Amino acid sequence: MSGHSKWANIKHQKAAADKVKGKIFSRLAKEIMVAAKMGGGDPNGNPRLRSALTAARAANMPNVNIDRAIKKGLGELGDVTFEEIVYEGYGAGGVAVLVECLTDNRNRTTSEVRMVFDRANGNMAGAGSVAWMFKRQARFVVSGEWADEDKLMDVVLEAGVNDISVDDGVAELWADPECFEPVMQALNAAGITPDEAEQTRRPDNVTAITDVGTARQVLRLIDRLEELDDVQLVTANFEIDDAIAEQLEEEA
Repeated sequence: MSGHSKWANIKHQKAAADKVKGKIFSRLAKEIMVAAKMGGGDPNGNPRLRSALTAARAANMPNVNIDRAIKKGLGELGDVTFEEIVYEGYGAGGVAVLVECLTDNRNRTTSEVRMVFDRANGNMAGAGSVAWMFKRQARFVVSGEWADEDKLMDVVLEAGVNDISVDDGVAELWADPECFEPVMQALNAAGITPDEAEQTRRPDNVTAITDVGTARQVLRLIDRLEELDDVQLVTANFEIDDAIAEQLEEEA
């Protein structure tokens, strides 16, 4: 999240670990399947599929996995049915949490998500309770020599990026959803391969976390939710105090 530099680094490190485990490939494959089923297998006429393929390639997802996911979505390898569900709730300290899922069994997913909230000192909330606090955004993470605000501004400003934050060699870029592909193209044209490229949600306001116990509970809630097979994206509106974030990074 923009302005939440320490948390951005924690999230960046966790995303790297997820790639090693292959978890992110599973989530991307589901999104590709759903996009292909809903709008066809031609990305030129299917914006959702086009964005999913861009994100998959940014994550270095193998072409064979991508092709298989498209074929599954088109029914060429058996029928695939996933339902999109968004769960809303609160974590420790009143942190608002959105959980986006793709599932073939609503009852199972609801039960699993509720259990995670309960065990992490959180609670589920009704539809619309927290969704209004977030807006859909395109997010990119760049590290290394290109993690420089001035350099990146020259590359992506005209493509639609409206916010850049840099901390400890990691840059986080935000843009409106429709700018996802133009920004990706601008980065690629400059020879920049982002570590992460995704369509996500961003909170309009944040809840400050100033004690380590609450921070641990919130991060545990997010970790447990992200481990669920049916979960595609977890978003929360918190900001961890820098000193606490540094302590958590040392513990990680």
